[in-house]
Amino acid sequence: MIKAVIMAGGSGTRLWPLSRAGYPKQFLTLNGQQTMLQSTIMRLQGLDVSSSVTICNEEHRFFVAEQLRELDKLDSIILEPVGKNTAPAIALAAITADDDPLLLILAADHVIQDEVAFTNAVNSALPLAESGKLVTFGIVPNEAHTGYGYIKIGDKDGGGFVVDKFVEKPSSDVARDYIESGSYVWNSGMFLFKASRYLEELEKFRPDIYSSCVASTDELESDLDFLRVNKEIFEKCPSESIDYAVMEETADAVVVSMDAGWSDIGSWSSLWDASQKDYEGNVTHGDVIVHNAKDCYLRSDDRLVAAVGVDNLVVVDTKDALMVAHKDSVQDAKIIAQHLKADERSEWNLHREVHRPWGKYDSIDNGDRYQVKRITVKPGAKLSVQMHHHRAEHWIVVNGSAKVTNGDKTFFLSENESTYIPVGVIHALENPGENDLELIEVQSGSYLGEDDIVRFDDIYGRVKINKTM
Repeated sequence: MIKAVIMAGGSGTRLWPLSRAGYPKQFLTLNGQQTMLQSTIMRLQGLDVSSSVTICNEEHRFFVAEQLRELDKLDSIILEPVGKNTAPAIALAAITADDDPLLLILAADHVIQDEVAFTNAVNSALPLAESGKLVTFGIVPNEAHTGYGYIKIGDKDGGGFVVDKFVEKPSSDVARDYIESGSYVWNSGMFLFKASRYLEELEKFRPDIYSSCVASTDELESDLDFLRVNKEIFEKCPSESIDYAVMEETADAVVVSMDAGWSDIGSWSSLWDASQKDYEGNVTHGDVIVHNAKDCYLRSDDRLVAAVGVDNLVVVDTKDALMVAHKDSVQDAKIIAQHLKADERSEWNLHREVHRPWGKYDSIDNGDRYQVKRITVKPGAKLSVQMHHHRAEHWIVVNGSAKVTNGDKTFFLSENESTYIPVGVIHALENPGENDLELIEVQSGSYLGEDDIVRFDDIYGRVKINKTM
């Protein structure tokens, strides 16, 4: 019996400005028709997987639930109150698993181009994992890549090889030596082992992590689709990767080779590598026109982008940020995100279009004492019952129908109808229809921040948070 463990944390800042801390790459559609999280879930179809658990943080919980619900694959979701790296996260999954299953550990932000080869590699590793081995999957390298860790393979062990050693990201010369030797594979960060064996080895080598995770799961709290661990206890847990905590210490680590067109999409250049290109080597998304350009990645989320007479560039244009970089320098996109965070600019964390469990809003204009938003509410969804101390709001329905509570009155609005909500009046908005509700919201007042919200009721359990719509 296999239980899939999907690791959906991380901020993916090397793919800024598309991937941001508040909406990172695992929730984006980067290569194909599905998000990276959804693609990870769907590639399990060829395996005998009985259930899955997705591990994410508090901020991203509704993105995970909604994307899994779209696939009709919503299962268990464990919320980490704070990120503590992979060793504690996997421990939470192992502790809460029933009947000691085999845990297949996968990252939500990897690309696998050959799913048959992926399935075959996992199936070949099953006997090793059943026998008590801790299996890691090593990617057959096709270049001297300096952005990945490496694993040196030792003697053959069943369908795999004994792990000789793990190696950090090498220099280009060292990486070239590794490839020429034929004794090294890339460290994929994918694993397969019994839940009990992982916990045994974790307790042996990192009892501090083990005891913190056990204590934090003594009284799990169920909240809608989510399981919450004890925040106070888990915050004290040491932060460590599974490689350092267990895999580099255990005597039972084995590696199974996988040649499946794998990539961790760790940069714009790696996304270019994994994407389908035109005859000039260009990858384009959105409204893009290309003339006499080669080997570029060009993406526009909103307006026309034209590339003329350029080579080896990455151009990413979102609604609120434009990045132009040479492909050899795209790793430094994370430095821009760090600068934005240090300067307390919103672009490091959020897009102009912000997703919420009920839908999304796009801040299309703002000025002194006013802001204009385009709000989209999904069918059956409802914003919290709320009020504002500093702003009034004017809602104009442009598509669909709205059920509105405005003070002591509840009524329906259709296309081209509107309502005005004064400062301090309790109000709510709901979509009773079968199609998206779209409306324009005009805010006016002395303060228009998202933290000027007092919630009285919320179907998504956010009353205690009291910070966002």
